[in-house]
Amino acid sequence: MSTNSNVSSMQRMVEQLKFEAGIERMKVSQAATELQQYCVQNACKDALLVGLPAGSNPFREPRSCSLL
Repeated sequence: MSTNSNVSSMQRMVEQLKFEAGIERMKVSQAATELQQYCVQNACKDALLVGLPAGSNPFREPRSCSLL
């Protein structure tokens, strides 16, 4: 039982390594440049940089009831 388990475990590992070897890689410098370009292009849409309009802010303080 242990031998079969060990063999199947090794087969899964080999399949995983084959899968990972087939993944297309890119240089870190290229990925960093693309990430920087993406951030600059989408900075106008970033709520942390631009802020949210007062009416659509889901985190604003709730208003109290005027009937009280």
